[in-house]
Amino acid sequence: MGPQILLSVLFCLIAAVHAGQLSLQSPKLTVVGPDGGKLRSEPISLQKRADPVVLGANDILKLTFQVTDQTSDGGVQPHQTFLRFFDSTTGEEGIQPVKVTPSGKAKFELNMAKPPSSLPPSGTAPLRVSLLLGSFVHGPAALDLFDLHVPPSASAPVHPDESFYHPRPEIAHTFRPEPKLPPRFVSAFFAALVLAPWVVLFGLWGAVKPSVPHLFSPSILSFVLSLALIEGLLLWYWVELRLGHILLYGSGAAALALLTGKQALVGIAARRTGSSK
Repeated sequence: MGPQILLSVLFCLIAAVHAGQLSLQSPKLTVVGPDGGKLRSEPISLQKRADPVVLGANDILKLTFQVTDQTSDGGVQPHQTFLRFFDSTTGEEGIQPVKVTPSGKAKFELNMAKPPSSLPPSGTAPLRVSLLLGSFVHGPAALDLFDLHVPPSASAPVHPDESFYHPRPEIAHTFRPEPKLPPRFVSAFFAALVLAPWVVLFGLWGAVKPSVPHLFSPSILSFVLSLALIEGLLLWYWVELRLGHILLYGSGAAALALLTGKQALVGIAARRTGSSK
């Protein structure tokens, strides 16, 4: 199988070398003005570059040709046919497909009043126009046709979000100055105002001299400690805890205070009635 494959590859290479080349027959350009009159009409020479073609804002360029095989001079329909517009100063290019009939004849029109999107942005430099031909049975061809002067392109419209893609001014953060502490005598006055009720409370309590002989009994002491636990949780909430935490821990402390309070009331009632548990 090895020699047969080598022979097949060799025959393909020979066929590619002897494949017919594509050419153009009777290429012609015509420039039509806005009123329909012909401003320029002449054949295109592939050996000598034609004079530059100048189009106005409303002119129409018409291009006709027939693709032929150099060996048989018969019409050929390439698999791909494109007109290439190239700006050598900017490197921009545009590719415009051209429809070719089975007999190889083609016709192309460029209306500057409605230019195709394939036309690249233009300036003062001319566009080099060339024809690209591709075929599976013929060798490819790239034929220079002429230089084309078209009106300069209008500036691209500014996108509404275009300003967001430029460097922005540096953000200068302005921080609020630290709050000033009030004078010490003001702080001392309000601290005394807060502590004054407690002073009054303890003073009245000392004058009344209440008797709490059973304060340290197990039932009453457990209730007082549960109340102290609730006060401690509130202080902790003010310092660090969040609302969810205080609701969770507070519900447990409240249930404990409810049970110990009930036991304290039962003990007090038992002592008043003189019964023992």
